[in-house]
Amino acid sequence: MTTPLNPATPSPSLGVCDPMATAAALPFAALVTAIEAAAQEYQDGGIISPERLVVPMGPGGVMLSMPATSHDIGIHKLVTVQPGNAALQRPTIHGIVTVCAAETGQPLCLLDGPELTGRRTAAVSLVAIRRLLGHAPKQVLIVGTGVQSRHHVKALQALYPDCAVWVRGTSSARAQAFCAEFAATGRVLVCPTEIPAAVDAVITLTTATQPVYDEPARVGRVIVGVGAFKPEMAEIGKTTLDGSVLYADDPAGARHEAGDLMRAGVQWEAVRSLATLLREEPDRSRAFVFKSVGTGAWDLAAARVALQSQGIA
Repeated sequence: MTTPLNPATPSPSLGVCDPMATAAALPFAALVTAIEAAAQEYQDGGIISPERLVVPMGPGGVMLSMPATSHDIGIHKLVTVQPGNAALQRPTIHGIVTVCAAETGQPLCLLDGPELTGRRTAAVSLVAIRRLLGHAPKQVLIVGTGVQSRHHVKALQALYPDCAVWVRGTSSARAQAFCAEFAATGRVLVCPTEIPAAVDAVITLTTATQPVYDEPARVGRVIVGVGAFKPEMAEIGKTTLDGSVLYADDPAGARHEAGDLMRAGVQWEAVRSLATLLREEPDRSRAFVFKSVGTGAWDLAAARVALQSQGIA
């Protein structure tokens, strides 16, 4: 449910969005536009998004604190990750995003953290794919069958309904079950052993510790790495990386979190930002890899969309 709040009133009540309401408040088309604006604002220093704070919590779990501020609003995303929840058939990740007015500090609304994160992450991927390809994707391979993969399929179906989506999982059965979830909404198919030649984008969304994609770099096929977010993780192999021009949504964060880039020994000064990609036309005679590690700036961009959707901003 959602309860709107007029920021001009002193009422202490909050607009509170559960996962369903958060999703409704974050349409993908608006998210893409907001991410594009925030990327340039972030690079110019208009959004402040410090490195996330990670605190141990419980048996093997962590609590993560991620604030970001700009001229209009401030946000704080508080997330807990408890791997032991899987055995209890409970979600591994919980979280909330608090949105405040910058001028007064007044809390404006609460958003569901996992839903916001999933949708804004998918929006970042689609910004990069469209910009690097120079056209709408026609066939996309999704590697992974988890929560982030679902958000990416939903984003592709919302923005590019004619796009065919191929899926690879840790097993054929997992891939088939995943595809069945989307059978009624578009072409979502189990990927054959050989990747179809017409695939023009590959999105890896796993927690792999060994590369799940290490093909020779190919002009006209954009590779987006999303899932590897720790130094010990790696989704994209050195063969692909060495032959590609490299971009990252947040190059500074990638130095500490992008395990596949770290393992490949990339030259960090050559890794270009999302803002650079939006400002400068890429050389499409080259192959591209885009690494997404996330930043509070994207959460802030999503919060702006949610406020507008609720009539608060």
